[in-house]
Amino acid sequence: MQSNGIVFIALAFAATGYAQAQDLSGTCHASSSYDLTVASDSLVFDRAGPAPRQIQLHNGKLGIDGAPVHLNTEDRDRLALFEQQLRALVPKARGVADNGVDLAVKAVRAETAGLGVSADTQAQLDAKLAARGAELKRRIAASISTHDWQGDAFDRYADDIAADIAPLLAADLAQQAVSAAVNGDLDAAASLRDRAADLTGDLRPRLERRMQALRPQVQALCPSIKRLYELQRDVRGANGRPLDLLDIEKK
Repeated sequence: MQSNGIVFIALAFAATGYAQAQDLSGTCHASSSYDLTVASDSLVFDRAGPAPRQIQLHNGKLGIDGAPVHLNTEDRDRLALFEQQLRALVPKARGVADNGVDLAVKAVRAETAGLGVSADTQAQLDAKLAARGAELKRRIAASISTHDWQGDAFDRYADDIAADIAPLLAADLAQQAVSAAVNGDLDAAASLRDRAADLTGDLRPRLERRMQALRPQVQALCPSIKRLYELQRDVRGANGRPLDLLDIEKK
């Protein structure tokens, strides 16, 4: 009886980290072809291709694919300020992500409560939501790279949450349908089966609307993102091409 609606409940959690990038694109019109790792001694931008595949910044020094790049004083100052301001933005972004976790917990709890599950199932669900929320906050606090929220790592985490939550709701709705059928209430049994089958269409849009409450907090990051874009915009590598670490879509 598991459905994509249940999976979306999981994604409401896992996406609080991943959706930062999505929201920055949609809200701040900012994007990057690179993943970012915020190491203690440098910023590392990397991608599978095309070249350059790795750009490293450290106190105004620039390295591209392992080779140091000579910069003039103005560009060194720009990159040093870029690194400083990006590092200052990290805790603010983590704060938004933490608030997203709280909002996701609240949204999922409110919407699943409307499914009419038993008090015991709701209590178990609440406990699992709290535990998953705390776990995700720990992951956000420990994460230093966007790689942590991409591809297989993201999918595995979403699947883990779905596997944790889905059986509770599925078993409760199935039991209610069986009980209704045994008692001769075939209409109620059919309604419960339909409710389980329609979780995707029923829950997803409401959860998405609830998560929109996070949007103003993402919008508050946009001026800092724009400043970062401006700082790196005119800096060029050894080949004379712009670094293009960050791009902002022209509206």
